[in-house]
Amino acid sequence: MGGFFGTISKENCVTDLFYGTDYNSHLGTRRGGMVTLHNGDFIRSIHNLENSYFRSKFESELDKFEGVSGIGVISDTDPQPICINSHLGKFAIVTVAKVNNAKELEKELIENGNHFSELSSEHTTELIALLITQGKNFVEGIENVYKRIKGSCSMLLLTENGVIAARDKMGRTPIILAKKDGAWAASSEPASFPNLGYEAEYNMGPGEIVLLEADQMTQLRQPNKKMQVCSFLWVYYGFPVSDYEGVNVDMARYASGKAMAEQDDVVADFVSGIPDSGIGMALGYAEGKGIPYKRAIVKYTPTWPRSFTPSNQTVREFIAKMKLIPNKQLLDGKRVVFCDDSIVRGTQLRDNVNILYNYGAKEVHMRTGCPPILYACPFIGFSASKSELELIARRTIKELEGDDKTDLEKYATTNSPQYCKMVDNIRQKLNITTLKFNTVENLVKAIGLPKECICTHCYDGTGEFE
Repeated sequence: MGGFFGTISKENCVTDLFYGTDYNSHLGTRRGGMVTLHNGDFIRSIHNLENSYFRSKFESELDKFEGVSGIGVISDTDPQPICINSHLGKFAIVTVAKVNNAKELEKELIENGNHFSELSSEHTTELIALLITQGKNFVEGIENVYKRIKGSCSMLLLTENGVIAARDKMGRTPIILAKKDGAWAASSEPASFPNLGYEAEYNMGPGEIVLLEADQMTQLRQPNKKMQVCSFLWVYYGFPVSDYEGVNVDMARYASGKAMAEQDDVVADFVSGIPDSGIGMALGYAEGKGIPYKRAIVKYTPTWPRSFTPSNQTVREFIAKMKLIPNKQLLDGKRVVFCDDSIVRGTQLRDNVNILYNYGAKEVHMRTGCPPILYACPFIGFSASKSELELIARRTIKELEGDDKTDLEKYATTNSPQYCKMVDNIRQKLNITTLKFNTVENLVKAIGLPKECICTHCYDGTGEFE
C-alpha cells in the first residue's frame, strides 16, 4: 500500500517530517524517502527498506536536511520522492498509487516527446509527475492524473508555494490534515499526529485537492460525491489508534469480533489475538462470547518492530515465525480461539498453527476479521500476490472446480454449499479444528459507513471501476 507525511511550518520541519514519515512505516515495506525545500533547492534522500526499517536508514543523515517544508514516503512501489522542474515550477512528489495502465501511458508519453529519467521498470511516481505537467496549473495537472490512470493515486506535492495534498478520486486511500501552532501537516496515517503536537482537523474527501501553508489550508478542488475507501484499512493496515472517515480502527475490530462471537457456538477455554491486528478483534470476541482473553502468543518487539516486513515471501514467512512466540503454560491442554485479521495465502498461518499444537494446544479455532479473499485488488494492491492463484481461497476453488474462473459469486455467498465446502477445505489444509470468516455484512456494520462508501471488492467482487 504505502503511506506519506508532509508538513509546512514557520520553523524547521525536519524533526516532524522524520518522525511523521516513520509513523507510516506499517503501511509499506520496500523504500523510504524524504525531501525538504531550503532556499529554493530540494534536499532529498531515498533508501531501500527491505532489509531494515526507516529510522535506522535516515537517522544518521538528518543533519543534511534543512527547510520549513517537506514530504516523506514509505513506498511499496518505486523509489521516491521524485523532483521535477517544469513550466509549473519546481516541485517534488510522493504517491500512494497503483496504475494498471502504466505501460500504455508510458508509451503514449514517450511517443509525444516526453522521457523518463530512470531506466528502471518501476517509475510510477515519475509517470504521475509527467501527467501533472501536462496541465496548465497543478490542479489541472492532478485532474489529468485522475482522468488518465486506471487504478488509484493519492499524492503530496512539495512546491515553492506550499504542500499540495490530493486524495485519490474515489478516496480509496485516506489523507488526514492536522495543525498545530504555526504548522500544518497531511498524512496517510493519523497516528502520525499526536506525539508531534498536531491535532487532526479534517478528512480530505475523494478527489479533493488542498494547499497547505504554515498558517492556513486552502481548498483548491472540492471533493467528489462518490467514495470507495478500502475496507482493509480497518481489517489490517490501519494503526489501532487511528480514525479514518471518523471511524476508529480498534473500535471497528472490536465490533467485528464481538459480532462474530455472538453468532458462534464453539466451546473454548479462552480467546487470543494474533498480534498486532488481531488483538482488537479478539478483545471484542472475548466480550461477545463471555470467555477470558489471554495472551497465548506474543510478538517479540525489541528487534522485530511492526515496520519490518520484507517484501520477499520466503523471508517474510521466516520473520513472521521469528516475531511470534507462543506461551506454552497457557496453551498446554487448552481449547483456544485465535483471532487474526485475514487469511491471504495461508502459508504463515499453517506454520503457526502447527507450532501451537507442538506447544500443547488441544484445539485451535481460527476466526478471521474479514471474509475469504477471492479477488486480487485492482485498486491499491494491498496484497503482494502476483496472481490470484496465490490466494488460498482461489487455489481451493480451483481444486474443487478444476477451474478458478468459475462462478465466484456462489463462493462469496456466506453459508452457501459452495462457500461451506471451500471453508472446510481451507480448514483441513491449515490443520485447524474449526474455521470461520467474518461476513461482509458484519464488517460493513462494524465500520459503520454506508456499504456504497466502502470497497469490498476483494471479498465479493463489487466496487466501482472508473
